[in-house]
Amino acid sequence: MKRLVFIFLVVPVILASCSQEEKQRDVKQYTIEQFMDNTSIFGSSFSPEEDKILFTSNESGIYNAYEVNVEGGKPRQLTKREETTRAISYFPNDGRIILMSDKGGNELYHIYVRQEDGEIKDITPYDKARSSFLGWAHDRESFFFSSNKRDPRYMDYYEVPLSTMEPERIYKNTEGYNLGTISDNGKLMAFSKTITRTENNMYLYNRETEEMKKLSEYDGEATFYPVEFSSDNKFLYYRTDKNSEFDYLSKMNLETGESETVFETDWSVMYAHHSYNDKYRVIGINQDAQTVIKVFNLETGEQVDFPEFENKNITSVNISESEELMAFYVSSSKSPGNLYVYNFNTGDYKKLTNTLNPEIDTEDLVEGEVVRYKSFDGMEIPAISYKPHQASEDNKVPALVWVHGGPGGQSRIGYRATIQYLVNHGYAVIAVNNRGSSGYGKSFFKADDRKHGDEDLQDCIYAKDYLAQTGWADTSRVGIIGGSYGGYMVVAGLAFTPDAFDAGVDIFGVTNWLRTLRNIPEWWEAQRNALYTELGNPYKDSTYLKEISPLFHAENIRQPLMVLQGANDPRVLKKESDEIVEKARANNVSVEYVVFEDEGHGFTKKENEIEAYGKILTFLDRHLKGKEPSGE
Repeated sequence: MKRLVFIFLVVPVILASCSQEEKQRDVKQYTIEQFMDNTSIFGSSFSPEEDKILFTSNESGIYNAYEVNVEGGKPRQLTKREETTRAISYFPNDGRIILMSDKGGNELYHIYVRQEDGEIKDITPYDKARSSFLGWAHDRESFFFSSNKRDPRYMDYYEVPLSTMEPERIYKNTEGYNLGTISDNGKLMAFSKTITRTENNMYLYNRETEEMKKLSEYDGEATFYPVEFSSDNKFLYYRTDKNSEFDYLSKMNLETGESETVFETDWSVMYAHHSYNDKYRVIGINQDAQTVIKVFNLETGEQVDFPEFENKNITSVNISESEELMAFYVSSSKSPGNLYVYNFNTGDYKKLTNTLNPEIDTEDLVEGEVVRYKSFDGMEIPAISYKPHQASEDNKVPALVWVHGGPGGQSRIGYRATIQYLVNHGYAVIAVNNRGSSGYGKSFFKADDRKHGDEDLQDCIYAKDYLAQTGWADTSRVGIIGGSYGGYMVVAGLAFTPDAFDAGVDIFGVTNWLRTLRNIPEWWEAQRNALYTELGNPYKDSTYLKEISPLFHAENIRQPLMVLQGANDPRVLKKESDEIVEKARANNVSVEYVVFEDEGHGFTKKENEIEAYGKILTFLDRHLKGKEPSGE
C-alpha cells in the first residue's frame, strides 16, 4: 500500500505574495452569496483507465462526488446526498467508488460504495462507530479501513477482499497505536504511538509472527511517523525530527535497524510518498506557512520541472498508477484551488475546473503577505497580513486579529472566502501564528504548553502593535475572530484582557477546559495523555484549568460578543456556547448567538456558511464601524 488516505480538507496555498505597499484604490464589494458561489473542491483519484478523475465538490451547495474527463469538459456530479460526502477513490478495476460521510457533522464517519448504477451502500453500518478508509492493497485485490466498533476508544484495522467484500480484522488495537502504513506484501504494519505532542514512538508489527517491535530507540524528545515501506519490504521510510527542530525524511534498514536521511531542508517535511512503481517521490514541505512540492524522478535522480504558475502554488500531487499522469491543484490567496492534470511524457498540462465565481474580479481581492513582529518577551511571531485595497494613511480601516484552531494549528497563505469577504468589505486581517503553532519547529510548537490564555494570547494582542506600525490600520477599532481553539482565544481575550479588543467572534470555541477535556471524543483516547500534558489533566489540575477557562471569568466580558455553534459538534459541545452566551448576557453585553442544527465542528453547507459569515459582517459593521444593517 503506497500510502494511507486520511480525511482532512487540504487548504491550498501559494508560494509568494505581492507587497502590500500599494496605494488606496476603489474596489467593488461583493455579497457573501457571491463569495459562496465559488466552488470548493479537493481530492483526486484516477479511474482504472486513467481517463477520468474523481474529486469532491460543493458546487451543489453540499459536498458530493464529481468526476471530470482528463481531456477536459464539464464535471459530472455522481452523488446527490444531503449529507456532506467525500469522494475517496475509484475501485481499481471498475467504475465503483468509495465514499465517506457522517451525519450532520457528528464525525462518526461511515464508508459507502457507490455502485456503477448509482446505488449507494453503507459497508460499515456500525451504530455509533467511526470508520475511515485507509487505502488499497498494492495488489489491488483488497482495501483497508479502521473502525472503533469493538471499543469506542481505539481503532482496530480491517482488510476487505474485493472477492467477498467482507471485512476481516487484521489488528486488534488495545494499546492506542496509530497505523502509518502496510507493506506491499501485506505482512508488515508500521505504527506510531503518541506520548506527547512532541514525542512518540514507532513500531513494526509482523502479521505472521504477531510480534510487535519498537523501532524508535532514542533518549531525547522526538517524533517518528511511518510513511511507506520500500517495494522489497526491506526498508521503512519515516518522518522524524530526531536531533532537529524540523521533520525530515529518513529510511530504516529493517534488518540492521540503521537509518539514513533521505531528504532534509530548513523547514518541515509535511508528507512524502512514492508513485505506484517507485518511479517518482513526492515531498511536501511546510515552508513559512506555504506548501512547497518537490517531485523527484528516482530513475534519473533529477527533480521534475513543474509547470510555472506565477504567484500561485501547486499542492495535492497525485500520480496515476501508470506513472504517466499527475493530478494536482493550483491556487492562490485570490482564487480557490483548481484541479489540473499533467502528462509526464509530453510535458503538457490542462486545467480541468473553474472554481472562482466569474462575477468576482480577482483584482478586487488581496494577496496574503507573511509578516513578523515581536511579542511581549521578544519572541518573533509569524503572521499573515491582508490589507484592504481601500486602506491608506488617509483612510485607516478597522482590523481583525484572526486566530487559527488547534492547539497547534497554523494559519497558511491560501484562499479563504471568509477572509476575502471581510477584507473586501474594508477590514484589515492579520492571521496570527502564535507560539504553539505548527510549522516553525518543535521549540516554538511547545512554547505554549501550560501557558494557554496567557502567553499565546499576548502574541495575539501584540499583533495590534504591528497593525499600528502599518499606518493604514485603525487600532482603536480591533476585533478578534477565530474558530475552535481560535474561538477559545477570542473569549479568553474578552474575559482575561477586557480592554484589548473591541469585539469578538467566537466560532465553536472552547470556554470550559474542564468539560472539554473530560468529554473529548472517545476515539481520541490514544491522544488523551498528550492533551493532558499540554493543557492539564481535568481530574488533577482543575484549579489551573478553571483559571484558563473563560467561562469562570465571564463577569469580565464587557465588549460585544458573537458566538456561532454547530449543534452536533462532538469536540466542543453546544453547552459550552450556551453557557458563555448566558454568562455574557448577564453582564448586559451585546451578545449574538447563531446555532446550526445540521452542523458539527465546522460549517460545510453553503446555505449555513452564507448565513454565518453574512451575520459576522453585520455584527462587525455594527460594533466596529457603528453601522446598522439596512432595514433596522
